[in-house]
Amino acid sequence: MTHKYQILGVTCSGCEAKVKESLSKVPNVKEVNVSKEEKQVTITMSNHVELNVLQEALGGKESKYQISLLNNHSEETPKKSCCSSVKKEHNHQEQSYNHQAGKYYCPMHCEGDKVYDKAGDCPVCGMDLVQQPVLTQKVQYTCPMHPEVIKDEPGSCPICGMDLVPMEPTDSEENEAYKKLWHKMKIATLFTIPIFIISMSEMIPNNPLFKIMELSKWNWVQFILTIPVVFYACWMFFERAWKSIINWNLNMFTLIGIGTGVAFVFSIIGMLFPSVFPSEFKTSEGTVHLYFEATAVVLTLVLLGQLLEAKAHSRTSGAIKELLKLAPTEATLVNNGEEKVIAIHSIKKGDIIRVKPGEKIPVDGKIIEGNSTIDESMITGEPIPVDKRIDDTVTSGTINGTKSFLMIAEKIGSETLLSQIVQMVSDASRSRAPIQNLVDKVAKYFVPVVVLISVITFIVWWQFGPEPKLVYAFVNAIAVLIIACPCALGLATPMSVMVGVGKGAKSGVLIKNAEAIEKMDKIDVLITDKTGTLTEGKPSVEKIVVKERLENEILGKIASLNQNSEHPLAEAVVRFAKSKNVTFSKVENFESITGKGVIGFINQEKISLGNKKILEQEGIQVLSEIEKEVILEQKKGKTVSYIAIDKKVVGYITITDAIKQTSLEAVQELKRQGVEVVMLTGDNENTAKSVADYLGLTEFKASCLPQDKLEYIKALQAKGKVVAMAGDGINDAPALAQSDIGIAMGTGTDVAIESAKITLVKGDLQGIVKAKNLSHAVMKNIKQNLFFAFIYNSVGVPIAAGILFPVFGLLLSPMIAALAMSLSSVSVIANALRLRTIKI
Repeated sequence: MTHKYQILGVTCSGCEAKVKESLSKVPNVKEVNVSKEEKQVTITMSNHVELNVLQEALGGKESKYQISLLNNHSEETPKKSCCSSVKKEHNHQEQSYNHQAGKYYCPMHCEGDKVYDKAGDCPVCGMDLVQQPVLTQKVQYTCPMHPEVIKDEPGSCPICGMDLVPMEPTDSEENEAYKKLWHKMKIATLFTIPIFIISMSEMIPNNPLFKIMELSKWNWVQFILTIPVVFYACWMFFERAWKSIINWNLNMFTLIGIGTGVAFVFSIIGMLFPSVFPSEFKTSEGTVHLYFEATAVVLTLVLLGQLLEAKAHSRTSGAIKELLKLAPTEATLVNNGEEKVIAIHSIKKGDIIRVKPGEKIPVDGKIIEGNSTIDESMITGEPIPVDKRIDDTVTSGTINGTKSFLMIAEKIGSETLLSQIVQMVSDASRSRAPIQNLVDKVAKYFVPVVVLISVITFIVWWQFGPEPKLVYAFVNAIAVLIIACPCALGLATPMSVMVGVGKGAKSGVLIKNAEAIEKMDKIDVLITDKTGTLTEGKPSVEKIVVKERLENEILGKIASLNQNSEHPLAEAVVRFAKSKNVTFSKVENFESITGKGVIGFINQEKISLGNKKILEQEGIQVLSEIEKEVILEQKKGKTVSYIAIDKKVVGYITITDAIKQTSLEAVQELKRQGVEVVMLTGDNENTAKSVADYLGLTEFKASCLPQDKLEYIKALQAKGKVVAMAGDGINDAPALAQSDIGIAMGTGTDVAIESAKITLVKGDLQGIVKAKNLSHAVMKNIKQNLFFAFIYNSVGVPIAAGILFPVFGLLLSPMIAALAMSLSSVSVIANALRLRTIKI
């Protein structure tokens, strides 16, 4: 038996793991699944377990985790934050990312969706927190001659009259963090180089430095030079190590802190109290072998790795930054014939905007005067400019060609397509792929295992190593600690996801989350709608055939009826009627019947318009003569709607919707990749067959209601198929939500887009091919990263422990280990960045 419960207090991945572990220990509990997003826990039991028993397993009534029946929607605040041991400045705001622009998050997503108010380091892994981009940036204006003049709107300088210009944006906090690291890197390098020279000079015959002063005094010089490296440039590593130990969130900095800390303290004691050490630790001059140079060099190399990572991180989020640059800062408002330049944030819905040649379109809207060609490549990924004329929609961020036109603002601010794209990319880049669960399990035990290996290394060298045994034991144990790199494992998945999502956005493929990327690579079947998906979605009336009555009279009635419908076919009828200048009438008791048609009353006559199903519903018989004509049209691939007045068919209207030129190529490519393509359409059998034959589809189903599509997908999933569904209408929303991967056409409705996990901006089936290729490339990149990280640690740790010494006499210096550790995580990021250049 399986039961679902509400769980409060679960705010991060660590909480999920604790709850799952606690409940799994309860007798008769077989399986536990916890979701912090849904605040639910699903428990499979062999025998029923009482609720109070489950609560006791979580720590009783005083526990921060409170379990209750699912219908008990108490909004009680958890008694204790899971981050209570973290410093106050890491104030976790458990909210959607949509409201967290400018906040900070861990690039390894250690705590899921947790964000912080201030810059700092992750309390779990110690990585520098990354700032989420501010998606809406208010531009201020200044005078080039008088920089003290700053205004929120464009205009002229009140002092000299010059036009105000947009102010250059200040450095982001991300760049500021990089600059701080770069400053510390310069300090660390400045002091580390002389330490290294002093240490290495001991290998030179007749060491010239010893002629200046003796070794014991040079040890003091190394100590003094090491102090700025330890206590200024790299002190943050020790802070992170200490925090990781007291919170028991062991990570890379735990290993670095222990290794270099032990070497530094050992060196200080050896310098001050050499007599306490055995002779094997001493030089011929009687001084102890010190490791100031190892401490300084290792810390400097780790700092170098952090610097390189900071630089790479800024590049992984480059897609969002590039999208943000598309947004213009100002627009030309036309008001009562006068033109005025205003800030983009001042535009209101209904404003008339003039777009001049070469300008970026400021908001989403519709052309009301003039025409032009628009470069939409930055949104759709397609390089060919698109012709636009009156009543065509234009999108913010796209670039006007050589003509000027007037447009009316319809969507502003966060409603624009560009804003939605930026938001979706931002959300998706921070989501977790299911494959990350494997990494989490490994990371949980990684650091304790490495520490244990380090201890074993020390003991084995101490007992069985050559003289000086203790020196070998000490150095190799430190090398083991330093070479291990859990960060390479942690960064493997999120870096690839972040870059891949950005790449998709630039190509017109918007991905809602990382799970969609992983599933898209596994799809077996693609279910596709016809209208607006395989076809252009811009139907036009070819002809209207009317028996007994006047054509314009009937056209006026069905057009009046269709004014109340949002279906593309209805819009086509209304446009056709307006072009014929017919008279529209008042409609009463309008009813839209999904998958069938529309019904309403005009002048007390009941008008029915739709497919044969609506006639069957209304009990209307079709004359054989009309039915033969309709079937003939349908076999040509046309969509035909019957017209009935007071339960009598009086004619029909034929509508054409051209098949997209790219649909055939896309279907053939998907079939080549092993994906079965199935068309489910609400259209009739004859029209569906005509389209299927043209596209080479062996499987299709006509006259589908939304429920039929839903049941068809469920049946495929029951057979173990991974199903993707592509659609663009409200009637597709249930099927999109049920499918493993819902793919919405960006030209479709908001409901369809909201229900989907992938949105194709251009609304082109070729976008599905791009999405499939992208998902395959991202998953391949993730597996490469994980393979590299696993292999690196699997090979590096044994080599550092000295496994090659008995055969080859090779040992790994802690300094070389530190360099390898730093470069390992940088290599993972560099591999992820390759996704920016792939062709999809």
